[in-house]
Amino acid sequence: MPSSMAGHSHKSTTKVAHKPFKAGKGRHRKGKTADERPRTPHQQVMSKLDRRNQNRQRQLEKQKEHRLEASIFSGRDAAPRNVAVIPLCGDCDAAEAVKALNSSLDIEVAVGASGGALRVPIDRFKQQLQYIIVPSDRDVLASIDAARAADFVVLLLSATEEVDERGELILRSVESQGLSTLFTAIHGLSSIESTKQRLTTLESLKSFMRHFHPDQEKLFSLENRQECSNLIRSLCSATPKGIHWRDERSWMLVEDVQFGSADGDAAAVLTGVIRGRGLKADRLVQVGDWGTFQVDKITAAPLEARKPKAAAADSMVVDSQEGHEGQEGENGVLDVPTEDRDDLAELAPEGTVLVDSEDDDMDDDDIDARSTAAASRKGVLLDDHHYFSEGENEATKPARRLPKGTSEYQAAWILDDATSESGSDMDEDEDEDMAGGPNEDKAEPADGMEGIAQYAPIEAGAGQSEYPQSEAYVEKDDEQEAEQLALYRSQKRTEAEDDLEFPDEIELHPHVLAHERLARYRGLKSLRSSRWNEKEDRPYEPEDWRRLLQIPDYRASRIRTSREALIGGVAPGTRASVHLAKGVIPEAIRATYSSSKPVTLFSLFRHENKQTVVNFLINLSAEEPRSIKSKEEIIVQCGPRRFVVNPLYSQSGVTPNDVHKFARFIHPGQSAVATFVGPVTWGSVPTLFFKRTKTSTVPLLPGVSAPPSLRLAGTGTALPPSTSRVVAKRVVLTGHPYHIHKKIVTIRYMFFNREDVEWFKALPLWTKRGRSGYIKEALGTHGYFKATFDGRINPQDSVGVSLYKRVFPRKAVAFQEWAPVASGQEVNAQGDEMDEDIA
Repeated sequence: MPSSMAGHSHKSTTKVAHKPFKAGKGRHRKGKTADERPRTPHQQVMSKLDRRNQNRQRQLEKQKEHRLEASIFSGRDAAPRNVAVIPLCGDCDAAEAVKALNSSLDIEVAVGASGGALRVPIDRFKQQLQYIIVPSDRDVLASIDAARAADFVVLLLSATEEVDERGELILRSVESQGLSTLFTAIHGLSSIESTKQRLTTLESLKSFMRHFHPDQEKLFSLENRQECSNLIRSLCSATPKGIHWRDERSWMLVEDVQFGSADGDAAAVLTGVIRGRGLKADRLVQVGDWGTFQVDKITAAPLEARKPKAAAADSMVVDSQEGHEGQEGENGVLDVPTEDRDDLAELAPEGTVLVDSEDDDMDDDDIDARSTAAASRKGVLLDDHHYFSEGENEATKPARRLPKGTSEYQAAWILDDATSESGSDMDEDEDEDMAGGPNEDKAEPADGMEGIAQYAPIEAGAGQSEYPQSEAYVEKDDEQEAEQLALYRSQKRTEAEDDLEFPDEIELHPHVLAHERLARYRGLKSLRSSRWNEKEDRPYEPEDWRRLLQIPDYRASRIRTSREALIGGVAPGTRASVHLAKGVIPEAIRATYSSSKPVTLFSLFRHENKQTVVNFLINLSAEEPRSIKSKEEIIVQCGPRRFVVNPLYSQSGVTPNDVHKFARFIHPGQSAVATFVGPVTWGSVPTLFFKRTKTSTVPLLPGVSAPPSLRLAGTGTALPPSTSRVVAKRVVLTGHPYHIHKKIVTIRYMFFNREDVEWFKALPLWTKRGRSGYIKEALGTHGYFKATFDGRINPQDSVGVSLYKRVFPRKAVAFQEWAPVASGQEVNAQGDEMDEDIA
């Protein structure tokens, strides 16, 4: 042992082993580095010079974009900057505010008190401002239209009067539809003599505006000449933020309207400056609330003070056709329609039916045969199967995969395959990805398998429990059954008013057959994953359902239509006259037109006039006084269009089977999807939802403004349209546990005859505490039956069964402000139809 220790020595730490020189290996690698693996830009370590060069390139690119955005406002014949002046208080006057702004630069221009568009040249900044003056009556729709066509919005506040209900409605509506650059001006601040009180009022107004727009740091006083001059400077030098959905389209603020005669070439001629994208004569245009029109031609309309030469008129045309080049210089025609012109047809032709598969291509005889076969069924439809239909025809049975030469007797001994009718199994992982999402609601027992509680074993030796012992079933006479049913429903109605446990529950009359009243309803094992058989809904589809526009790939179609708007058309910044196609404009439009209210013209994308099933996400305001019922009238503003609709509300989210539960009500503070039949809207466009208010007959006091005729019920955005999105209305039949013996329970008051029990025997049962079961056998003739559950149930629990049917949306109607308003009784009657439409 000592000898081994004496021979041990530590490794030297001062000795340095140099890396041997690899002679000859690098001589044959001319111009190559040691690591030749391709590197991504993120893996490359950039030098300081390269980083500085990259930042410089980004800066130049941003400057180029800024100059391109501001180039439309520069030059001799540049487009004016649209400035909307909107008063929020009753004592504010937009016309007086414009006079104060002009007087700060010693500009004398006559300003009408009635409002309208006013162009004012600002020679000091070499710019032109076009004021959109909202009249003193503060019309809500006029204020929204003015802000929609404005590059800058100037809101007027009062130093002595608070913002009333109408002013707050205007502020919220303008903000929700999309707002460009905002400025705030104060009227009457100099009337406050105390300096301390003046500063307190200014801070209070700042706090009010920051509540809606946190970036509002500066408020301009209209009595201060210097601040008015600074506001004018900001309007002339700042680059407007713009509105995304508006700038993707071609639009125009109409400065002049000339109605045509019945024998004229055009229905009307609208003059204004083209903004946004290039305006094409092939696309349809939406003119305010007037409707959708075709364009006959687009001509140049320069200001009389500076008429451009023929060469300048030719330079305004972008990608014009060679056949019209000679007409542009002579007649000033900038663009005319071509063969690619859109028509006004909203539906597909009668002979054209867009089908998704061969199974959907059925004629009327096939539909009648299917409805006759459905009437002869022996049981309810559960997912894709009719159970207990012993007399079912062999021709209606799904095809089976059998070996060649298999006889009918041999086929009876071969089980059906596990594949679906289409021959391919669904990818479960993909379904889970589609069903997941942050906004998905928690599954309830009534929704199917997802809401059922886990298996609960029976406790052994638990001793005395709350569950009663089994009793022999004794059938009662009709009078005793009626008395006990009335007592049970009276108690249950009180519980439903307290906590609303079952919002979809219905009560059947004892003398009504459930399988006849609920003939259109079916069962689903899972609301979110069970396949919905659309063939069963063919007999109940609306008349023009198959003629609606179908969009298989929404994203690709949207990108393709938006890219078309980037090419061609009359260049933005051109002052032009749009000649609407020959036709007769209704006399109501001519009578109600006023130059004091702004009128806008928007060019529609391709297919945006065609009807389909459109979906909108609606966020109902928490301040809404009451819940809104499905199919109740509501006014929808999406982009440049307004509709009067009776929408269907349904749950939002993405499900594997594209089935969404119908919502009878949408409560304050909740979100849902509103569905109706209307024209397509490409992109996520902000949407406003208005409700009409009852007009009061009580005379107003002097100085008190009338309440607005509309109230903002909610806001939202446009979702992809889809005719395959199923809105399923659910009804719940509930029963009472009569006798309980372990897992076997006798149920009553769900059905009232033996035929209904046999018809709905295939449907799964559930309880509100999460237990699941199935019908075992019928008892007697009064609708009693035995059921087996996956665990013990509580005697206070309720047993339910869920039934679903597809509801189809209604068609939207164009909003017309001058049209007569329907009475409240008519509106309520439309909304109450769904309660009666149970069968």
